[in-house]
Amino acid sequence: MRFSLLPSMLMDSVTGIDQAFLDKRGIRLLMLDFDNTIVPYTTDEPTAEMERWLKSMAGKGVCVVSNSHNDRVKLFCQRYGMDCITHAKKPFPRGIRACLEKYGLQPEQCALAGDQIFTDTLGANCAGVRSILVKPIHNHNFWLKARHVLEKPFIYLARKRRVTQ
Repeated sequence: MRFSLLPSMLMDSVTGIDQAFLDKRGIRLLMLDFDNTIVPYTTDEPTAEMERWLKSMAGKGVCVVSNSHNDRVKLFCQRYGMDCITHAKKPFPRGIRACLEKYGLQPEQCALAGDQIFTDTLGANCAGVRSILVKPIHNHNFWLKARHVLEKPFIYLARKRRVTQ
């Protein structure tokens, strides 16, 4: 679709997304990145707030779309009753398109929330899905911090466009 590094929306966390938020925007499926969006890279245990949110969203059209090759994503999703697509290869649209086909939805009916502009936002935008950039849970190493510095100009431009909630 369109190559853009600017997210459709900016949010502090996925926990700020509820059914009313999705309904208001005509979003029938919320795709979620896993690492640093739901849990940090270093653990599989969500915070109490995230766990409450996951339980509140159960059965409401939520699917994890992760680049991870690790079984921890599948095990986590099973524990919380969520579908998942792994090996998604974002920013390429393969995993996102697989999710759209699985649910039989058009891109404009969906959104993808994630913490990275160069994978999640770009992948969503290229697939025609609305992109929701959330703040990373924990940038625990040099490379994650460096990536975030590179993303700052795009976050600034997105804020200037007022793409918050």
